[in-house]
Amino acid sequence: MDLEMLSREFSLYLEHQVRVGFLGSGVGLSLVLGFSVAYACYYLSSIAKKPQLVTGGESLSRFLQDHCPVVTETYYPTIWCWESRGQTLLRPFITSKPQVQYRNELIKTTDGGQISLDWFDNNKSTCYLDASTRPTVLLLPGLTGTSKESYILHMVQFSEELGYRCVVFNNRGVSGENLLTPRTYCCANTEDLETVIHHVHSLYPSAPFLAAGVSMGGMLLLNYLGKIGTKTPLMAAATFSVGWNTFACTESLEKPLNWLLFNYYLTTCLQSSVNKHRHMFVKQVDMDLVMKAKSIREFDKRFTSVVFGYRSIDDYYTDASPYRRLKSVGIPVLCLNSVDDVFSPRHAIPIETAKQNPNVALVLTSYGGHIGFLEGIWPRQSTYMDRVFKQFVQAIVEYGHEL
Repeated sequence: MDLEMLSREFSLYLEHQVRVGFLGSGVGLSLVLGFSVAYACYYLSSIAKKPQLVTGGESLSRFLQDHCPVVTETYYPTIWCWESRGQTLLRPFITSKPQVQYRNELIKTTDGGQISLDWFDNNKSTCYLDASTRPTVLLLPGLTGTSKESYILHMVQFSEELGYRCVVFNNRGVSGENLLTPRTYCCANTEDLETVIHHVHSLYPSAPFLAAGVSMGGMLLLNYLGKIGTKTPLMAAATFSVGWNTFACTESLEKPLNWLLFNYYLTTCLQSSVNKHRHMFVKQVDMDLVMKAKSIREFDKRFTSVVFGYRSIDDYYTDASPYRRLKSVGIPVLCLNSVDDVFSPRHAIPIETAKQNPNVALVLTSYGGHIGFLEGIWPRQSTYMDRVFKQFVQAIVEYGHEL
């Protein structure tokens, strides 16, 4: 890339920041212009790139290019924070937490348990005054996440702008409700998700119905779709930062730096979530041993695989890996991943498998980390992931008939 082209790219980058609201002041513009020409050239030639769009269907590819153009535009990671770990660690602290008033609903399961759903009904919607036909978006948070996560709140906010209704599926025992049975959740067991989807659809059978899952929520969603094929009331789905191969994910997270930054912390979060309900599991598992786990793999070996009846941790991880069921997905699905995500390494992304299913589209960015996708100088209000979510759900609701 020559200097003239780099200069033109840098100008486009600045225009992009102004357009998406990251350079609304002279101070912000001065800050960017203060960067050295050398760094700007390196950034534009090596960091800012268009995502790779992989799909087995010409129809879906054309649909996304026409109605979800963000997946074909250059992604400009935050210029001072584009490395994977930095994006992953800083997103929860940088991005805002929009105020959302939920309505909670507890629904019963066939085994005597209960699931907590947080509804954003959007009764003030001017686009869809009739609640019975108001589009519904089911949101699935990550491993220990709830409806209060910033990425979920942003999805609710964008859905509100579109006039849609949202419902957040909180996994058992993580959002403050009592655990009534000795069972939590895992991304391989889709029974609770099937219960939730059936329940939501029964309430609004005439409403367009979509789902979006983040990280483990996306793994659960893909495993459900792979099992059920076309027999789902969902029109379409989107996933973000999915771990495609559970073995590869845990191996990557066990590397020394990744263990220090992510693995140990997530393990303590998992331990805390089950320790609140310790009395429910004392007959099934050795809770003292569970609380001594130092990694997600050890926790899954001592707790998750035991609670869900797997013979071994390998059996559980095999069943939990979404790449195995990707060929069977029967509705349009957009899957956004960053190839520098330490939670889901590049070599584990099922590119060749995706090419064999016309319903699947992988959108792969070069940078973005895990649920990061920060862009602009100060990415507080929106991320690239947020924009992909908004454009995709709107495209499906308004133009889904073209697929």
